[in-house]
Amino acid sequence: MASIKFTGNYQDLSTDKGYQFKFCCEKCGNGHLSTFKASTLGMASSALRAAGNLFGGVLGNAANSAYEIQRAVGGTAHDAALKEAAEEISKEFKQCSRCGKWVCEQVCWNAKANLCESCAPDLGEEAAVAQALAEKQEAQTKLNNPANPAVTQAVCPSCGAKTQGGKFCQECGTAVSTKKRCAKCGVEADGNPKFCPECGQKYS
Repeated sequence: MASIKFTGNYQDLSTDKGYQFKFCCEKCGNGHLSTFKASTLGMASSALRAAGNLFGGVLGNAANSAYEIQRAVGGTAHDAALKEAAEEISKEFKQCSRCGKWVCEQVCWNAKANLCESCAPDLGEEAAVAQALAEKQEAQTKLNNPANPAVTQAVCPSCGAKTQGGKFCQECGTAVSTKKRCAKCGVEADGNPKFCPECGQKYS
């Protein structure tokens, strides 16, 4: 059997017409197809099948026999084709010395660390993901939190109608202040706090 560098990350797409293989990244699953390599015996079998259809199937039986011969003795040719395909596609992959996985160089390889990104994540990418997740969580919290100032503060001081954060009441037209002013220190606070965040004075 031919010695090949890729052990478990390929699919055999070969048929009686020829040989082709798909090599996949063991991290993201992206794949690369090798160049199709025609099988001489397989092409001969196809020609005999086509002729057999014209001449009553006699040659078709010969084609089936040829295919059976290929299956029986085609191991060497198949292994050679697999080795050639592995050498062709190997430039697209790197093997991680830490975990042993074959990963695609373009997406899943950390060139600075000389390891796959599963073993040595890209810190810039990780920071960007963490920031995006934090912003998403913050936005979701604001939407789900019933104490959200954008909602609870929007109450008209004159008629008590909810204004949903508007500057003027939709019911009576009274100007709606979205801040509370502390009678003791004069600091204005957003929302509807019970105590001044600056001096602790209770709002009346």
